[in-house]
Amino acid sequence: LSSSCRALTDKAQTNQTQNECRFTRPQTTYRPITKPKIKEIVASLSSANFRSPVHRISTKYLNKTQLSLFFFNYYFSDSGIPGKKCGSIVFTAEELSNCRDIATMQFCANKLDKKDFFGKSDPFLVFYRSNEDGTFTICHKTEVIKNNLNPVWQSFTIPVRALCNGDYDRTVKVDVYDWDRDGSHDFIGEFTTSYRELSRGQSQFNVYEVSCVRRNKKKNVSNLVTLLSFKVESEHTFMFFLTCILALHSIGNPSQPTSLHYMSPYQMNAYAMALKAVGEIIQDYDSDKLFPAYGFGAKLPPDGKISHGFPLNSNTENPNCVGIEGVLEAYFQTLRTVQLYGPTNFAPVINQVARCAAEVTDGSQYFVLLMITDGVISDMAQTKEAVVNAASLPMSLIIVGVGPAEFDAMEELDGDEVRVSSRGRFAERDIVQFVPFRDYIDRSGNQVLSMARLAKDVLAEIPDQLMSYMKSRGIEARPPQPATSDSTSDSTSDPTSTGNAKQSNTRP
Repeated sequence: LSSSCRALTDKAQTNQTQNECRFTRPQTTYRPITKPKIKEIVASLSSANFRSPVHRISTKYLNKTQLSLFFFNYYFSDSGIPGKKCGSIVFTAEELSNCRDIATMQFCANKLDKKDFFGKSDPFLVFYRSNEDGTFTICHKTEVIKNNLNPVWQSFTIPVRALCNGDYDRTVKVDVYDWDRDGSHDFIGEFTTSYRELSRGQSQFNVYEVSCVRRNKKKNVSNLVTLLSFKVESEHTFMFFLTCILALHSIGNPSQPTSLHYMSPYQMNAYAMALKAVGEIIQDYDSDKLFPAYGFGAKLPPDGKISHGFPLNSNTENPNCVGIEGVLEAYFQTLRTVQLYGPTNFAPVINQVARCAAEVTDGSQYFVLLMITDGVISDMAQTKEAVVNAASLPMSLIIVGVGPAEFDAMEELDGDEVRVSSRGRFAERDIVQFVPFRDYIDRSGNQVLSMARLAKDVLAEIPDQLMSYMKSRGIEARPPQPATSDSTSDSTSDPTSTGNAKQSNTRP
């Protein structure tokens, strides 16, 4: 399967009872899928906590030309006898279109069939997209309107790819159900339409009679569903904007083998490994591959002044390094001339980048500060305040932790469970992503086990963070501007910092 494929099946969830392993459908059904993802699915299914052990999983491709359909057979049994086939799960995938439109629509209904004996129906709509193999897959469910035969559902937004994969004439099936508490929802009826028909908006063409072959026509029941509104707009991805920034920090004598900065003649140190691995991931989003690189937390020659923002190449006028290799070269050179020194203060770095981000109000740039550190945060209160302030600006923060230390403070800043707050004020957005580098290297600490997994986790939250900012500000992406002769000098305005730091400037 190519990287631009999407699984069109529901995830299987096991409901384990004494004598059964039952599969149910969740509401959200779409997931990107690639060859590595298939392997990951197989691995996770093989270790799934079924009541009885999964004795064997086999993979069979039904269409080797298009690779459009494949399935896994599960062999397990309540009796524990290997080889007894008890069921299968089918995954369907098809190539995605390049359509990046999103549609917002709203529906209402009139005089629906009454299904509840002691009251009116509790209707909701279920939308299905048709697949290439003739099957249908759920792509959206509306909310339930309680005790109402003339419901007006809230408007909802859905990618056109999810609705019809960019094929405007592909059938869209809509089922109307009466909600029941026990999950055995009563079928009221169905109708079919297409994106092309829906795009006509509110008109006589978008009034649908809900048909149900399982009942006779009742009096005073019209069973009509009407499209109230329809709007389509372009959805821009985070590739339209981006400015990357990197920061590193550590204390200790780099001449000592115990230091994470130790420069061995035989292998790269932990910082260099993290910088190279993560830097090679983010540099692809930098148009000119020029990285203003800074260090923080060191005593500088000749007077030993402590600095939390010095250029690694010692050039205050032009701190740019050419590519990640240039950053590494400047990093190694700096280790020979400065004395690494604490404390580990994050706030100055974040505030420095925030000042640059605050100057960009038109959406032409989005800043990503990447900090690589092995230390405990010394200024946690100030760092929280800096994060809260930065959350309203076009920037995100990725923290990569190296070494064996505990990174509880980094997890707290991550804000996945509880949004970061300072002085009673919560961050407008979650802008922090923490990645412990030790989870991606072998036991010897000399090799990255999975660059793909590292890349995925480093960039996991950036697209949503970027798009949430742009959408909240009503900013739409513009076509990229041609490179100009002063693009190099412009990029120096985006600062970066670290115990060793790097910043990358990417144009939209």
